[in-house]
Formats: sequence, C-alpha cells, structure tokens
Amino acid sequence: MMARLAADAVVLVHLGFILFVLFGALLLLRWRWLALLHVPAVAWAATVELLQLYCPLTPLENQLRQAAGQVGYSDGFIEHYLIPLIYPAGLTAQSQVWLGVLVLLVNLPIYLWLLWCARRRR
Repeated sequence: MMARLAADAVVLVHLGFILFVLFGALLLLRWRWLALLHVPAVAWAATVELLQLYCPLTPLENQLRQAAGQVGYSDGFIEHYLIPLIYPAGLTAQSQVWLGVLVLLVNLPIYLWLLWCARRRR
C-alpha cells in the first residue's frame, strides 16, 4: 500500500513539475525570485525532450509500482487522468522535440517581457 501511495505521489510531483515548467513563468509576474527555480526547470525539461532523455522520475515510479505488486496501472483517478497526460500514447522522438520547442515557446515571451520591463525601470 505504501509503495503504491509513493508511486502516486511521484506521478503528482511529475505533473506538478510539468505544470511548473509550462506555466511557472507566469508566477514570475508576481514573484520574480522564482526565476531561480524556473530557469533550471525549463532548461532540464527542454533538454530531456529535445535530446529524448529519460526522466529519472519515470524509473522511480516504475520501481515503486513493482514494489506494490502492480504490473501496470489500475483504473484509479491518478492512473486514468494523470498518467495519460504525463505519458501520452504514441509519444515519438519527433513529438518529444516538439514538446521541447513548446516548453521554450511558452516561456520565452514571458522572460523577454520581464527583461524588457527590467530594462525600462533602469
């Protein structure tokens, strides 16, 4: 039971990280210090997608699922709604590159705007 809860927690952390990467730049409009966390997160996510690397959270989750005696995902809330978002069916190398580009395109305009505002203040 604990291993399954831990695996579910890893999925939630994974989803939270993905959401932070995609939309975290919007938080910088209020808390600029978050750039210290967001820039490395975006760099990591873009690198993982563009180079088709394996995220370390995936093997951790799989180990926890195996420790819980699960071969695959049962049809609970986490598995039914969150897993397909994090591990979409048909994910290819080309789609991963597009996801990496999307990460950069979503965040770049916000960072450029923040830089422009900072320069204007000087």
